[in-house]
Amino acid sequence: MRHKIIAGNWKMHKNAQETGSFLNDLINEMPEGKEVEVIVAPAFTNLMLATQILEDTNVAVAAQNMHQAEGGAFTGEISADMLTSIGVQTVILGHSERRQYFKETPALLANKVDTALRHKMRVIFCVGEELKDRKSKQFQNVVFYQLKDSLFHLPKEAWEHIVIAYEPVWAIGTGETATPEQAQEMHQFIREQIAHHYGNLADNVTILYGGSVKPDNAKTIFSQPDVDGGLVGGAALNVADFTAIINAI
Repeated sequence: MRHKIIAGNWKMHKNAQETGSFLNDLINEMPEGKEVEVIVAPAFTNLMLATQILEDTNVAVAAQNMHQAEGGAFTGEISADMLTSIGVQTVILGHSERRQYFKETPALLANKVDTALRHKMRVIFCVGEELKDRKSKQFQNVVFYQLKDSLFHLPKEAWEHIVIAYEPVWAIGTGETATPEQAQEMHQFIREQIAHHYGNLADNVTILYGGSVKPDNAKTIFSQPDVDGGLVGGAALNVADFTAIINAI
């Protein structure tokens, strides 16, 4: 069943001390009675610390990335087994920064998704267009092929473990935000493409919006019928902002 999620992607921010301080503050400030799952994605170095601090809470921990191989001579990389062994059951894959700066291809991401699912992990899979795609009106084609090339090989039962995050690349870290109508248009399009390939299961797929979500715009974005929450960047680094976004659901 489709459910609400607010996930905070910390990217390359917060050392161990800052991570501990933030999470303890978050525990104290977490809204009560909200029907929403909250996830934080610290840096690799702080994942174990985060799982320990959050062990008896309702806040889950996600990794920002993982390698597609089970193990081997891949200096500096982290495997799915390493993540699950410390209690991390969710991983973000396909983020635009991974695609842009680390040249992650659709085929590579399909391999990563398969590996994560073999380890019974949940995948938050990111899709989204660049500004040039939006201006040339190719944004739907771009997102369609990101879905098709990395996810549409999966069997139906795998989608129980897939969350989609739509992130217009032109709105990440720029202060620009898709209008609620633009967000809804793309979320509806994504759901329609999943339905075209898999049928009614599309109704149960959670689709998050990611792209400069802030306390002052979260409520209007989350009010759209096909928007099920947010993958939050900069605003997830501040406890007050993050809890305000959680409260906007």
